[in-house]
Amino acid sequence: MRGQEARDQAERKAVMATLAQSTGDDIVRLWNEAGLPSEAELLRGPETGLVTVRGRIGGGGAPFNVGEATVTRATVRLASGQVGHCYALGRDKQKARLAAIADALWQDPNHRDEVETKIIAPLQATQASARERRRAETAATKVDFFTMVRGED
Repeated sequence: MRGQEARDQAERKAVMATLAQSTGDDIVRLWNEAGLPSEAELLRGPETGLVTVRGRIGGGGAPFNVGEATVTRATVRLASGQVGHCYALGRDKQKARLAAIADALWQDPNHRDEVETKIIAPLQATQASARERRRAETAATKVDFFTMVRGED
């Protein structure tokens, strides 16, 4: 049972990360196409605030405050009892609300497959395509350095 809980937590974490990293426009478009229910009781938010961003020099050493980032969060409860959460960078309240509802629906076994196929899979494909495009653009700027012998000894 513990192994299954760990797998479910890892899967939910991946789903929430996909939603948080997606654009609000993509989520709204896919949501409208999917026809998923969007009714939920708002328990918190959506509300926008600031979080402190911390860093380390070179990935090691003592942490220090780099600055602040704007974050929008929402927590919802479905009529069936599932509670969904969303924390996302930026000020898009509609994105936070829909992502929280998607999280709650994903937890419901009756809606999980539908959320994964109609919302999560297309978002992951879009994100993978964007990563590949950035990788190709970066590879095009790669410079191969080599040593030339000038004939001087």
